[in-house]
Amino acid sequence: MSDLQEKQNAVDKSSSSSSTAVVDGPSPLRKMISVASIAAGIQFGWALQLSLLTPYVQLLGVPHKWSSLIWLCGPISGLLVQPTVGYYSDRCQSRFGRRRPFIAAGAFLVAVAVFLIGYAADFGHSLGDKVEERVKSKAVVIFALGFWILDVANNTLQGPCRAFLGDLAAGDARKTRTANAAFSFFMAVGNVLGYAAGSYSHLHKIFPFTMTKSCDIYCANLKSCFFLSITLLLVVTIISLWYVEDKPWSPKADSNEEKKTPFFGELFGAFKVMKKPMWMLLITTSLNWIAWFPFLLFDTDWMGREVYGGSSEGDDNMKRLYNQGVTVGALGLMLNSIVLGFFSLGIEGISRKIGAKRLWGAVNIILAVCLAMTVLVSKKAEEHRKTAGALALPTDSIKGGALALFAILGIPLAITFSIPFALASIISSSTGAGQGLSLGVLNMAIVIPQMIVSFGAGPVDALFGGGNLPGFVVGAIAAAISSVVAFTVLP
Repeated sequence: MSDLQEKQNAVDKSSSSSSTAVVDGPSPLRKMISVASIAAGIQFGWALQLSLLTPYVQLLGVPHKWSSLIWLCGPISGLLVQPTVGYYSDRCQSRFGRRRPFIAAGAFLVAVAVFLIGYAADFGHSLGDKVEERVKSKAVVIFALGFWILDVANNTLQGPCRAFLGDLAAGDARKTRTANAAFSFFMAVGNVLGYAAGSYSHLHKIFPFTMTKSCDIYCANLKSCFFLSITLLLVVTIISLWYVEDKPWSPKADSNEEKKTPFFGELFGAFKVMKKPMWMLLITTSLNWIAWFPFLLFDTDWMGREVYGGSSEGDDNMKRLYNQGVTVGALGLMLNSIVLGFFSLGIEGISRKIGAKRLWGAVNIILAVCLAMTVLVSKKAEEHRKTAGALALPTDSIKGGALALFAILGIPLAITFSIPFALASIISSSTGAGQGLSLGVLNMAIVIPQMIVSFGAGPVDALFGGGNLPGFVVGAIAAAISSVVAFTVLP
């Protein structure tokens, strides 16, 4: 990190003319915190996606082995949207600033997507789906459309928010790390709120109109959670966009390259001229997310299926067990987010003492061990059901062990949400590249692994019996490899 800081401090704080607005030095921390708070609204909705939507789409009739394909919406939109939004937000000449128009558009799209997802069952029923049908095809199509729009909206929001933080830091390496740590902290806040809402099974009573003939209690709770999510997002977004100035950008008179170089030309050009530190960061990030995605996509499904022994496709008793496990899984994710939030507050101090790459490498070891331990917890739960009965709930020790894994995983997740983005901002500043485009390139190292997992997780799990453990084992191996790479090749 010290080499990067030296490079950073040697760079003109205003960066290059092709990617940066005129800045007067780093902005006050309170303004960075205000922009970072938007992450709470984004992550509230994302937490609901992770904890509730995989089980929900299975309840709509999509088989477990194919449910991961729904998540292809995210990586495909991320692959296309975030680099594109980053590129054009770097060059936006709106009087409202470069980042604020994209952030406002993203918040509006989230509201549209949440409405489609929450009312997918109702719309499907009105279009001909029967309540007693196992596969509600029209509801699945509407759900997939809303899910796609939600992922586009999240990418439209998150990329410009992080780039806005880079603009406000104005090339100061320490403030860049602090801003990204604040973003990670507010992600944890949003996660806690989202998972707490998802684990509370009576939330629909606050919004009694959410429960309809085609929308049962689980579906009504999902609607209610999304209503709270969009309210939080709109509040923090409006406050931040009103309070924090986003200076308009205009190209220098003697610089016309941004007008001549098309988006894909500059994107591929960025790869051609990319220095070794950025390539190493992309490789480490890709391995890291191959490790994370199987668990992030199927963590609550793992609780319902392997730990509680339920099934979304079984009889009423099996569905009841599955839903209980999903609810406890949402509680585990809330514990995960609490740990994530507290650890985010200490990232800057720890990384200054031991170095960012050592910190990242160390927590990836923790990630590998925890993913491997899911196998042990699952086997213990299976052995318990063999002796106590197929419908027996897991013992307190098994449930406690599973929840402990969720909580401990908050430590490596805090680093994953912070260090790679801080390093990308610092490297981009040291080379004069645009914050938006650089973070968009980094996002490609996240979404491509997600596409691999989305294509492969379901069929691979089905090949080994239909559970989630094979994907988790692959994740553990990827985490171990990413730890070695972080220790040895990161600058």
